[in-house]
Amino acid sequence: MDSRMHFTFSDLMVGSVVAYKADEDTFTLRTIDGREFEVRLTSQTFAEVIRNLGDAYIDATSQMRDMLDRGRMLFAYGIFYPEGGGTTFEAKHIVFVGRTSHDFVFERPDWWVQQVREVADFYLRAQFPDGVYDFAQYRTRISLEGEKLPGTRQETDTISRLVYGFATAYLLTGEDRFLEAADAGTEYLRAHMRTVDAGEGIAYWVHGIDISGPKEKKILASEFGDDYDAIPAYEQIYALAGPTQTFRITGDPRILNDIEMTHELFNRFFLDREGGGFYSHIDPITFDPKSETLGHNQGRKNWNSVGDHAPAYLINAYLATGEDKYADFLVFTANTICNHFTDYDRSPFVNERFHEDWSHDHAWGWQQNRAVVGHNLKIAWNLMRINSLRPSEHYVELSRKIAALMPPVGSDRQRGGWYDVMEREKADNQEWYRYVWHDRKAWWQQEQAILAYLILSGILGDEEYRTEAHHATAFYNAWFLDHDAGGVYFNVLADGLPYLLGNERLKGSHSMSAYHNTELCYLAAVYTNLLITRQPLDLHFKPRVDGFHDRILRVAPDILPPGSIRIEQVWVDGQPWSEFDSERLTVTLPPPGQEVNVKVRVVSALETFESNLEVANGTASITLTGKLDGTVAGALERDLQNALAGSPKRVILRAEKLESMSSAGARALLFLRQKLPFDDVELLIVGAPPQVQEACRLVDTDEQSFVLLDDIKKVKPLKGG
Repeated sequence: MDSRMHFTFSDLMVGSVVAYKADEDTFTLRTIDGREFEVRLTSQTFAEVIRNLGDAYIDATSQMRDMLDRGRMLFAYGIFYPEGGGTTFEAKHIVFVGRTSHDFVFERPDWWVQQVREVADFYLRAQFPDGVYDFAQYRTRISLEGEKLPGTRQETDTISRLVYGFATAYLLTGEDRFLEAADAGTEYLRAHMRTVDAGEGIAYWVHGIDISGPKEKKILASEFGDDYDAIPAYEQIYALAGPTQTFRITGDPRILNDIEMTHELFNRFFLDREGGGFYSHIDPITFDPKSETLGHNQGRKNWNSVGDHAPAYLINAYLATGEDKYADFLVFTANTICNHFTDYDRSPFVNERFHEDWSHDHAWGWQQNRAVVGHNLKIAWNLMRINSLRPSEHYVELSRKIAALMPPVGSDRQRGGWYDVMEREKADNQEWYRYVWHDRKAWWQQEQAILAYLILSGILGDEEYRTEAHHATAFYNAWFLDHDAGGVYFNVLADGLPYLLGNERLKGSHSMSAYHNTELCYLAAVYTNLLITRQPLDLHFKPRVDGFHDRILRVAPDILPPGSIRIEQVWVDGQPWSEFDSERLTVTLPPPGQEVNVKVRVVSALETFESNLEVANGTASITLTGKLDGTVAGALERDLQNALAGSPKRVILRAEKLESMSSAGARALLFLRQKLPFDDVELLIVGAPPQVQEACRLVDTDEQSFVLLDDIKKVKPLKGG
């Protein structure tokens, strides 16, 4: 019997359009890895544009065929039919990433701000439906629809991650309800989950508490899986995530004290002073990392105990304080990763489990000799952050290596998205690295990919990194946002459809809270706006009266290359405030005595571009400033589309302040002309310097697509105007 595939199946493809054949109603789609498929449209094919949480459905069915221009990125979901010795693919659902070929909706300056607001509001409604932020009513498990599930357990880390989400939403929106919830959650953590050992000079955090009415029972050691009856380092790390993000906003000195005392816990009991790095677990009674009671966690080190410090709390502690001890700690973790985690002679994935002497532990629990794809990407992302603080060619070299190695082995080059856990090595005669349990895709792994490639693109400028960021970000926004119930799905199938069984159906669990999804919103906004599209970003703070004792508020949104961003404007209680250091990214607060609201506008200090649109009397006038290249062409294109929406008779581009224009920028202008009516509307470029005029002529050699004028005075009035 012929064993070749002979059945229909539905699946997803993502790629860019190569060509559309109107007479056949087909288009050629080139996938991420360069393969080409013929996609057939049907009478029932429908199309939409990726939409944000809180947005209405954006139908594109009627314009679908007109939108199949060369180079456009899209998703095509449909059915494969085995026919004629091959397969025929008929698309049933098309998802465009923007309205035009250069438009990526998630690069709009307010995209992530809106999304973080929607995500945070989902968790506010779920946990506190009465609007009272009483964390005694908090429950770890939240259903798909946002309802609390029965249970008495409150886990420290999940509360802390939720607090992180609320604090982050406040940073981006300035909406008080989010900070009120973050403050309430921080107070609850300190009162119920924190233990201070004054004799040892440390603070540590319990795994959680069981509550029954007014009674509560502390759960000191973990009761989760492979960490059972131990205190894992990652739980102490993530206990600080929410409070530290809140500290950045308020400067609450009690939170800083908790950070410092937990930092002392790591140095006293988790740090291996002889062999380097941090032990993964300590005994809950003796705090001994080598106690025999730890079983398979005795004297072990892992990814979490080293790599999770930086993103969870350490970078934020440094940003808020500027303390060298936190910078030194970051460098220590980065060097440990570079020195011990790589294993490229045997695998494209880093090692994640170690014995005390750093020999590989390939027999531990579920991990064995397996890789978590997101941890590799997390290394690249965080090494680039630390490199901006303490530059090292080793950090950049390893980040680049990971960025090059991961896509072919850890991502889906046909459908988009990033996988979960994979075997680190292939067996004999295997061509593919194997998935350990499934080929599903988790929300948090997508975050690591997006942030890794965004920061690599923003700092190093390589176009391939921005392309990878586009692919990862498009997949996340197309398939992970729950437009029905709100929030973000835990897992989707390989083809992007949500997987809604067991714990993966939940939006609140031991594994999921409002952390990775809001961290993504925050840092994607930072990297996109400030490093890539170079648009302003507003941040919000609310320092306490006793916060920031030196009255210096540090507002750097992340560790970015020195000199890459600056403060443009500051408002205190809604009024302009002049006491700030634009380059050092600090604000001098008013004298103590009252709590104030501080809004800070941060802008790119790199080569910037701005476009401003005005429409009047049938003329759309767009003033261009700065340097127009491929990184900002999308921003111009959105203004051009807005200009066309008013059906103007003339479009004037004021280019007197335009310093330069790349070929991509010139092509954006040519594309605009393509969209204008041929006879009735004219496009004038006024006052362009010689180098900009030359760029225009390179794409329009006959000078018939647009008119170049030296002076605005030479523009003749519109007929009838």
